[in-house]
Amino acid sequence: MDIRHEPEQRRFVAEVDGAEAVLEYTLRGDGVRNYRHTFVPPALRGQGIAKDLVLYALDDARAQGVQIIPSCPYVAKVVREQAEYADLVASGA
Repeated sequence: MDIRHEPEQRRFVAEVDGAEAVLEYTLRGDGVRNYRHTFVPPALRGQGIAKDLVLYALDDARAQGVQIIPSCPYVAKVVREQAEYADLVASGA
């Protein structure tokens, strides 16, 4: 699986067997990323792709020194389950 960040489109993409799973985000004025939507094609679900995609996006946020808003319920779930990412959540999010 190849995962990449496409900042111009404000999304992370996991490419698997020619299909794309995505995590889309918007930027708040102060550079905070709002991780708002995760989608995995039905044929690829149940393989851990969404989790890998979210963890990649969280690691990228840490590497870039930015905080996130986990608007997507799945992103919020991963952050709750992986306590080491709690510090990435912007205050008031």
